[in-house]
Amino acid sequence: MTTLDIKSMKGREAITVLTCYDYSTARILEEMGIDIILVGDSLGNVVLGYESTKDVTVNDIVRHTGAVRRGAVSSFVVSDMPYSSDSSKELAVRNANLLVDGGADAVKVEGKPEICKYLVQSGMAVMGHIGHLPQTAEKPSIHKDFEKLLKEAEMLQAAGCFAIVMEMVDRDVARKITDFLDIPTIGIGAGPYCDGQVLVINDILGMYEDFKPKFVKQYAHVNDEIRKAVKAYKKDVRSGSFPGL
Repeated sequence: MTTLDIKSMKGREAITVLTCYDYSTARILEEMGIDIILVGDSLGNVVLGYESTKDVTVNDIVRHTGAVRRGAVSSFVVSDMPYSSDSSKELAVRNANLLVDGGADAVKVEGKPEICKYLVQSGMAVMGHIGHLPQTAEKPSIHKDFEKLLKEAEMLQAAGCFAIVMEMVDRDVARKITDFLDIPTIGIGAGPYCDGQVLVINDILGMYEDFKPKFVKQYAHVNDEIRKAVKAYKKDVRSGSFPGL
């Protein structure tokens, strides 16, 4: 999978994207043919236990990118540029290089078309992000301003982004923007008309119980299975049936 492959899927085949933060899960995602694996800064909440993604560092993303790459050796891996890691052009390039050296094929930037353009000119593959921007937004809300969002999307496309995430964008607005752009859109809470979809894997597996966005579909209840397994293990150790004689 390359950026050209991803762009060629627009209007032809829906693009599947899932977040991932570890080796074992990455192996499964590669086996199942997920198109793009995103090492998202959501790892701050669902893996590291931070209250905010703002606490995630470049080193955090680098370490988890390496784990994902070792598990998914041939998948297309995109790594988030964490909060304040792209506050200047020079800093953005330095940190993006760290992520690429750590195993990423591309980086994702929230907003900031000028930063995106500079990264692309520096040889990076960049995924854009419009709508709700978790790193800087005060609270989640549905974005409906078509003209504003279209302008932002067109600027990111002109900057050289190969795809754009649209988060919490009104579904009809997302459809219009998707139709306008030449590059794929990846929706999260943006309705069914995007060129692809992305979700946090811990959410779809039922492994993150602190908060569940309304747009998430839960495909499994893994935490319940973990509780059953731990309960059975504890019982066996206390009773002496494990490890046995």
